[in-house]
Amino acid sequence: MAFGVISSTLLIGLAGVSPAQASASVHLAEVFTTGAPGASHAILRNIDWRLFVRLAIPGVVGGVLGAHVLSSIDASATRPVVMLYLAAIGLVMLYRAWRFPPKKFEDPRLVAPIATAGGFLDAAGGRGVGSVVTSNLLIQGSEPRKTIGTVNASEFVLTLSVSVTFIATIGFDAFTRATVGLLLGGVVAAPFEPLMASAISPRWLLLLVGAVILITSTYAIAQVLSV
Repeated sequence: MAFGVISSTLLIGLAGVSPAQASASVHLAEVFTTGAPGASHAILRNIDWRLFVRLAIPGVVGGVLGAHVLSSIDASATRPVVMLYLAAIGLVMLYRAWRFPPKKFEDPRLVAPIATAGGFLDAAGGRGVGSVVTSNLLIQGSEPRKTIGTVNASEFVLTLSVSVTFIATIGFDAFTRATVGLLLGGVVAAPFEPLMASAISPRWLLLLVGAVILITSTYAIAQVLSV
């Protein structure tokens, strides 16, 4: 789930790629890296189809809007705020992993607003669905295995919509050489995600996801402060 977060952070922070190009490259790669795992999650019954619909529709709306915004203005000014928020989410997830197991898993109630915001942030800021949406569903008490599988499947619909939007607004110039590397590396690693989600215990999933979000967010904040 951290593919977009890590890729966007490294492209912008280390490679000097513009936010729009980074987002376009990551989303085109994610069309492939979410498609195959999404099918695997379905086969392994890691998808809650009712939750999938609740995520996909508002997520696409937010994603298309975010792509239009990033195509016209530089949304990088909002990145420090998003990173601080994600760092806090990472800490909450680590706390929930420490206190695991909960009394019971619960169906998340706040879905549509989170999906819309996640789709927008994913397109405009390079991160959202995997980090914002998944983490918010998990801290609401959603079962980790099905949460990761369902978000992954809905992310395929979002990334396809965002990629088409970038092509329609700024053309194929949005993609860089890094896109090829993301495609190759992502496709090789993608088949392992559904297997890990099914094999690893929910407590360790919370711990690993929380740690990845906290580390990448802290890194991005440090990059901003060092400028």
